[in-house]
Amino acid sequence: MGVASRKFSRHRKAIVPALFICVLLGLGYKAACANPLFWKFEWPNTDFAKTSVDFDEIISGGPPKDGIPSIDHPEFEPIAKVDGLADTVPVISFSMNGDARAYPLGILMNHEIVNDTVGGVPVAVTYCPLCNAAIVFDARVDGQVLRFGTTGKLRNSDLVMYDRTTESWWQQFLGEAIVGKLTGTQLKMLPSRLEAYGKFKQRFPDGQVLKPVFVSRGRGGLNPYVGYDSSQAPFLYRGPLPNDVPALARVIAVGAEAWTLDLLRKKKRIESGNLILSWTTGQNSALDSRDISQGRDVGNVIVQRKVAGKLVDEVHDITFAFVFHAFRPDGKLHK
Repeated sequence: MGVASRKFSRHRKAIVPALFICVLLGLGYKAACANPLFWKFEWPNTDFAKTSVDFDEIISGGPPKDGIPSIDHPEFEPIAKVDGLADTVPVISFSMNGDARAYPLGILMNHEIVNDTVGGVPVAVTYCPLCNAAIVFDARVDGQVLRFGTTGKLRNSDLVMYDRTTESWWQQFLGEAIVGKLTGTQLKMLPSRLEAYGKFKQRFPDGQVLKPVFVSRGRGGLNPYVGYDSSQAPFLYRGPLPNDVPALARVIAVGAEAWTLDLLRKKKRIESGNLILSWTTGQNSALDSRDISQGRDVGNVIVQRKVAGKLVDEVHDITFAFVFHAFRPDGKLHK
């Protein structure tokens, strides 16, 4: 059974009740389930009169609201006390005001969002497995701290989050509210790295590592999307695909510009103006083998910018080509 078939089987129990309700309403699945009149049953506090997207672009990923539970009270351990986490497994590493933390993708697979405060700054650490999009946001909007959860919905196969204050819906890849009171509001993206745990330890020997909520699954975690990043087509995506690179080829996106991982891996270092991208070996793919620590080596990417003679980390995302194509249709992809 292929990865898509396995995923459809897992989601069937969640999808069928919604489909049944739609049929009862006499509207049909597509008409009802992309209709605010239907969504209001689950989202009575969301203002569906405000939106920046076509509702037909938003589809169910299977789970209901908060069916993929965010981590709202994260706990951490210092590196010295961490056992059983291979140096090559991927983590989202983030440092603010001397406070350095690592969030293993094996944990984020099960939660997708960690609401945290790092170095005194409230943040949302997010990961969308279907897009391999790992992004850290400043959680403050107009002086108010927002906390985020999962809607269970997708747009262009990307996680649609919601904030628990206004229950507006947010596009994770863009960090932008697309439905509800805060439509059009942009979250600030903060520089982070998707790197091997061993790299994090070298950079921050006094850093802390997120503890798993489900202890039995460990920090390294298991990948429920076995072989996904070697698939021919993305899952739960119905938009156009790029015609010059494989849909699930990794790309390094910096705003409206991106470089394929294959190109960077070949060159090892790319300079574009004051932007510098570099690549080294030693990081497992989180979307290859069942055991993430056995995933094939996709390497480590660093994206920095020269500012006043110094190199500082730049906001970027190591995502898939189809995602960049969907959200940045006029963007430039270097192959």
